[in-house]
Amino acid sequence: MPEVARPARKKVLMQGNEAIVEGALAAGMRFFAGYPITPSTEIAELASERLPRVGGRFVQMEDEIASMAAVVGASLAGKKAMTATSGPGFSLKQENLGFALAAEVPCVVVNVQRQGPSTGLPTSPAQGDVMQARYGAHGDYAAIALCPASVGEAYRLAVRAFNLSERFRMPVILLADEIIGHLRESVALPDPAELPVVNRARPTLPPGEHKAYRPGPDGVPVVPDFGMGYRFHVTGLIHGEDGFPTSNPQVVEAAVRRLTAKVTRHLDEVYEAEEQDVADADVVVFAYGGTARAARRAVREARAKGLKVGLYRPVTLWPFHDERVRASVAGRRAVVVPELNLGQMAREVERAARGSTRVVPVGRVSGEPLAPDEILAAIEEVC
Repeated sequence: MPEVARPARKKVLMQGNEAIVEGALAAGMRFFAGYPITPSTEIAELASERLPRVGGRFVQMEDEIASMAAVVGASLAGKKAMTATSGPGFSLKQENLGFALAAEVPCVVVNVQRQGPSTGLPTSPAQGDVMQARYGAHGDYAAIALCPASVGEAYRLAVRAFNLSERFRMPVILLADEIIGHLRESVALPDPAELPVVNRARPTLPPGEHKAYRPGPDGVPVVPDFGMGYRFHVTGLIHGEDGFPTSNPQVVEAAVRRLTAKVTRHLDEVYEAEEQDVADADVVVFAYGGTARAARRAVREARAKGLKVGLYRPVTLWPFHDERVRASVAGRRAVVVPELNLGQMAREVERAARGSTRVVPVGRVSGEPLAPDEILAAIEEVC
């Protein structure tokens, strides 16, 4: 059969924050609650303009705590919901983010990172919220955090964040940084009809027979939307299959372990990474987000000088894939880890490497990005 020609993709000049909104809308976002904070404010601004045009709702709440609560409520009512923030706002969202993790409420939280701690430098790039994205809520649970390195990827990962949140019934964090949030690039937007969009499973059993928190074979429960006619309880307390609180040790143990296992059992489905020239590399550069752009150029320049250097770029920061990272870095002369913090991911790489290679952190917390020549200098030093 002759190949059917596809229409050319629409090319637009777009900012990273704008791409996140457009990707979220393409994934089905119909509710946004937020509070303005630099450098994520453009996300709220564009969402307020675009959502009413597609039958959605935008609400500016009184603060970040209320914003996260509103997103949880909208999702429980069946809407795909998102909020966006940065640094201090991400800290304020953690309590209700933890509630969403315990109650298994799908939603997306965008954090466009800026220099901290506290108010820090509101307009400067950083990658200091990496550990907060994993351990910001208390207790034991799994976290999913995605990290874009381009404007086009910000669009794609916004879609993927919603898909993963719906698939695993949990909050998913889109962990961007100011570099990507405010970068403008030409982006070829896909036809929405070509996008893989995942919608949460709905009950097939009638009311009275369905248990809202009974896990399926994949460990993920099917929770009805409010208003569907099912009577069930939602709480942040540890609960049984009916959603009501319990202190039964066996039920508690199983419930908490499942919050982690429903993700870790599907690690290969969730995890994504890019490798460039890693196969024959003596030195691997491990970089993510905006810093990966400088690292990519540094690797090219090192190769041009005859140095065997490769790039490993995690797109999924959490969950961390120990085995895959170890396989890519073990036995190398060194792993260089440039990041805009004091070594948050470098420690994870070192843990995964288990002493099989030297890990060299290249950190910065001045509010300025790392340049390719600075990363290249670190590469040359270990070569």
